[in-house]
Amino acid sequence: MVRMTQHNATHTDARRYVIIGGDAAGMSAATQIRRLDPQGTITVLEKTTHISYAQCGLPYWVSGVVRDGHDLVARTKEAFQEKYAIDVHLEEEAVRIDPEQKTVITHRADGTENRYDYDRLLIATGARSILPPWADLSLKGVFALKTMDDAERLIQGLKDRPVERVVIIGGGYIGLEMVEAFDHLGKKVTLLDLAPQIALTFDPDMSKIVQETLQAKGIQLALEEEVVRLMHEDGIIRGVETKQKTYPADLVLIAIGVIPNSELAQAIGAKLGPKGAIWVDQTMQTSLPDIYAAGDCATQYHRLKEHDDFVPLGTHANKQGRIAGTNMAGGKATFGGIVGSAIMKVLDLTMGRTGLNEREAQALGITYDTVTIRSRTHAHYYPQAKTLHIKLLYERTSKKLLGGQIIGEEGVDKRTDVLATALYQGMTLETLQALDLSYAPPYNSVWDPLQQAATVALKQ
Repeated sequence: MVRMTQHNATHTDARRYVIIGGDAAGMSAATQIRRLDPQGTITVLEKTTHISYAQCGLPYWVSGVVRDGHDLVARTKEAFQEKYAIDVHLEEEAVRIDPEQKTVITHRADGTENRYDYDRLLIATGARSILPPWADLSLKGVFALKTMDDAERLIQGLKDRPVERVVIIGGGYIGLEMVEAFDHLGKKVTLLDLAPQIALTFDPDMSKIVQETLQAKGIQLALEEEVVRLMHEDGIIRGVETKQKTYPADLVLIAIGVIPNSELAQAIGAKLGPKGAIWVDQTMQTSLPDIYAAGDCATQYHRLKEHDDFVPLGTHANKQGRIAGTNMAGGKATFGGIVGSAIMKVLDLTMGRTGLNEREAQALGITYDTVTIRSRTHAHYYPQAKTLHIKLLYERTSKKLLGGQIIGEEGVDKRTDVLATALYQGMTLETLQALDLSYAPPYNSVWDPLQQAATVALKQ
């Protein structure tokens, strides 16, 4: 028999906030609400066993670089209760929203069905791994990696049986970070991808630099190969079959991307945006009254594309959550948008990008030019200078910066962030060239590599 419990059913002067999802966006919103509304009741509903943890740190926990998964947790359920009086419910899944009655219906594993009344609701349900029909996670040795629970299963899977050969399906951010993780663990790694290159957010000429490095380090790359099925015996993974050949495997990681968990919003008629993400305005308000959304389930406005996009990253989730919480509690805050900044470590290299790549510029119909240079991280005469590969995109006539990609062993993060700031402010090649950037021989050249690239572009 299903037992129904109603919460917050009696109206009081205290505003009732319900948040679905307890990670970056959800808990950022919850703490911001508490700062602005000391009297309101805040209920967080999380269907898993973990809240407020660093998803981006999961590959480093699997590799052993982060030794304890608890180090990824910002705050526990108990800490939120004691410090902020936030009521967190774990292993409780929201299954239905009634926007007219302003209620959320949940299910628990024990069969309990609960009802929570709200005055303001935040949907922060995140995203989930894309799993094609052939992706059978019930097979021993087959994994995805998106949540803390996923990481725990993967770490245990590496302990349960000998693993020598690993096949990673998907050459995006998680796939490439896991190449490094498994290589660090001494595994023989094969990376499969349907695309003709790894890291599709980079241009092919820049991705090629990393592809050559991976192959030189002993990573097998198999590009433009479509997976047909997972080969198994007695429920244990044995290999991956593509249309071209078969790859033996003791462990398979599926990392071909994510999709937003927007079904709850879709079911009540909320407007959706790119890739099915929940559309939100600058205040994180959905198309429905008193319902907000934030994080990996929601859209992000792209300042350069000048339209909504879906770029699920932890930085956006934390910002959007804080802004949603501010507005839910009666404050005023707006999300300024994104410029598409991202960075990742792949073995000895760092890949940074921001703004538009060539495919995106072409899709927008922008007339653009590019410049690509190879420079050094600091003064050539100071020891141990490293190579930097830099590519800039800019409008042909106005010379306005459109984007850039940077690859190297050191100094990529600094240049990516300088360029992201320039893009956010709508700078041109000339203003980038004129920036007053720090210089000392151990850290830079008198002309920063970004400024060197701008100078070359202006001469073209």
